[in-house]
Amino acid sequence: MRLGLNLRYLGSLGAGARPRESAQYVREAERLGFSVAWAAEAFSSDAVSLLGWLAAQTSRIELGTAVMQIPARTPAMTAMTAATLDLLSDGRFRLGLGVSGPQVAEGWHGARFEKPLARTREYVDIVRMTLRRKTVAYDGEHYRLPLPDGPGKPLQLGMRPRRKDIPVYLAAVGPANTRLAGEIADGWLSVFLQPEFAHESLAELRTGRERKGVDLRGFDVVAAVPVATGRNVADCADRVRAFTTHYVGGMGSRQHNFYNRLMARTGFPDEAEQVQRLYLDGNLRAAVEAMPQEFLDRTALLGSTDRIADRLQAYAEAGVTTLSTMIFPADVEEGIATLRSLAEAMEKAGIQG
Repeated sequence: MRLGLNLRYLGSLGAGARPRESAQYVREAERLGFSVAWAAEAFSSDAVSLLGWLAAQTSRIELGTAVMQIPARTPAMTAMTAATLDLLSDGRFRLGLGVSGPQVAEGWHGARFEKPLARTREYVDIVRMTLRRKTVAYDGEHYRLPLPDGPGKPLQLGMRPRRKDIPVYLAAVGPANTRLAGEIADGWLSVFLQPEFAHESLAELRTGRERKGVDLRGFDVVAAVPVATGRNVADCADRVRAFTTHYVGGMGSRQHNFYNRLMARTGFPDEAEQVQRLYLDGNLRAAVEAMPQEFLDRTALLGSTDRIADRLQAYAEAGVTTLSTMIFPADVEEGIATLRSLAEAMEKAGIQG
């Protein structure tokens, strides 16, 4: 199992709040031997600009999007961007994709959130076709290239990519989307993955891999995990509580919140319903307070280096191949110290990257 760093959004609380801090964290992660740094996007900063900037300030650590939003870009634009970032980073780019959710897709990008699995399959088909410099002609349910009733003609990517097979990752929470990731991607981007329930998700991934006649060997299972280090576990949990509450309570509508469903089906159905109800009713403080300590402890790395080392072993034994950590520092010094504590915990756990 390898370590990764998830920067999340510029301008947000925690890692990645300021560009210069992001660069400091990534350079330190590179020095410590972290394998990859990921940048995210929702409706704040975009992932691409930050990674282009970081590519110029690093030399070994890989750089990935976790994720680029499928509703935000055409498949051809995504392929062009991936090829460019891979060239700028000397072959260190990983393309993470996700459908986002109905609120962002329809409210922010004006794209219908319908049949997301079928749309994702076609999207990845076109991205791979483009990166391999094939002439792009595609007749799908959601994408038709060129349009049949206009002057467009099939085109080919006008640059030679550094790599024609840039690794593609899919962000997936639900079982069907996880199976799809196993079938069409090179890696799976998960969030709030609990080692105690990881076997269920890995079974879905295996089903997807079996559809193409392969197994999980070489497939990257990525778990995005919040981290807060310190002596008092309860205090550490409080530092990640608002982050987790925001996803479970507010990332989606009452009918469509994938993170809320995930919490419910892993043993906390009543608590998930309560957190979402309070959050969407505007009682944010009460929603944060209602987030159970046990769920936070299962889905984050909290406490001392020794305690975190034990939990790292659990993730490795569960089948995670990249643990992508999200830090919540009060300042740069604390952030750097957290990264060093993670590297120390990996060493104590005896985990080889």
